[in-house]
Amino acid sequence: MDLMWNELYQAAKAVQRERKLSDYIEAGGVAAAVMSASGKIYTGVCIDTCSTLGICAERNAIFNMITNGEQEIKRVLAIMPNGKTGAPCGACRELMVQLMPNDYQKIEILLDFETQRVLTLGELTPEWWI
Repeated sequence: MDLMWNELYQAAKAVQRERKLSDYIEAGGVAAAVMSASGKIYTGVCIDTCSTLGICAERNAIFNMITNGEQEIKRVLAIMPNGKTGAPCGACRELMVQLMPNDYQKIEILLDFETQRVLTLGELTPEWWI
């Protein structure tokens, strides 16, 4: 097992606490960890609202990275409510492409923690419009 993926998984798992914040907002069902080019790990959780104001865990983690002065993504991992890892949605992929238009193809995404199946964002999103 790649120890860096394990570190990302543990970081995401540490913030994944599904909870109801109000009658209109739930958070923490999905958690994500992003490793920047410097090797630092940033985390985020999904925030689901009754309108379009929510955010995915991956974008939340990326925004956390940007808030802390970094912008180059190396690795991404998301843990779904069932405890399995999975691929980022289209909006998250779009953000990563726009953030790194010349190098997004190299971003590694862990699709399956158990089998250590990794794809690049370029493999997941070939021939992006940018």
